[in-house]
Amino acid sequence: LSRPSWLATTLLGAITDKDPLVQEQLCNSLCYLGESKAEETLNACDEYLRQHEKLVYPYRVIILKAMETIVKNNIDELDRCTAKIVIILASNEMTKSKELILDWQQAASSVLVAVGKRFINRVMEEVLTKFQPGILPHYFVMQTFANLSVTNVFGMVPFLNSILTTMLPMLHLARQDQMKAVFCFALQHFSDSILEYLANLDQAPDPTVRKDTFSTEIFSAYDVLFNHWLQSREGKLRLAVVQALGPMSHLMPSEKLEEQLPRLIPGIIALYKKHSETFYVSKSLGQILEASVNMGSRTLEVQVDMLLAALHPQGIGVPGGGDPRH
Repeated sequence: LSRPSWLATTLLGAITDKDPLVQEQLCNSLCYLGESKAEETLNACDEYLRQHEKLVYPYRVIILKAMETIVKNNIDELDRCTAKIVIILASNEMTKSKELILDWQQAASSVLVAVGKRFINRVMEEVLTKFQPGILPHYFVMQTFANLSVTNVFGMVPFLNSILTTMLPMLHLARQDQMKAVFCFALQHFSDSILEYLANLDQAPDPTVRKDTFSTEIFSAYDVLFNHWLQSREGKLRLAVVQALGPMSHLMPSEKLEEQLPRLIPGIIALYKKHSETFYVSKSLGQILEASVNMGSRTLEVQVDMLLAALHPQGIGVPGGGDPRH
């Protein structure tokens, strides 16, 4: 063993110390070692986790968090070989348990998102093997796709068309609110990501991408979210739906949005009565109104009185121009 590898292995060997302060110091020491010897430290972490299958997840989380920090701080110097090792490890850690174990799976997902800043094609090659047509994916596969689409817009948008095509039939398979909510989270971030890509086409790797590349899929997803999931009794799911509908409205085919507005706007406004936390309702409403104005909607005039009556008690004006993503 080289000295850095030996040092990393020694630190990892002490990771099961029960004292949280010692755990924190070990994590910091691994990160510090990773500053100068990223490859050796990441390889030692990978080997340790693979050799200690029975190591319980709270300790696995400490190691994964250290790996995320090392990757983030050394992403430009990371070689392909180490990136691949880290990707396979994180993907396996993330999906090993079918049950949701948030801390552990989130830590593994964050490692993938960190590597995906530079090695997006490698990350997607691995994670797409866990995203098969007709089978509900692991919750964190969707969470990872969503976060990648925000942290690496140019790298991720080229994948979104096929992801959306595979994902649409899955919406009908989702029975649990948690799964429905993560699909909403993904649709919200995919839409934000596409809008950002389209706003910066001059710098984009593929300047031929257009809004209508995605509009059919987005409208199909809208149909499920608005007509089925928004009726849920579960407040958290309704808010997840609302947060997705705002940016999605900008990508819907204009004629479909126009057709939906007489139901969509009252549907969103009705949520003011159901939720005391109205920020997301107002934000989404603002985005929908902006999308309507942008396409020169003719149905808005009919809705103005109802809109003003709903917004007046909120103590806000109708959200106007500006970027829909702020």
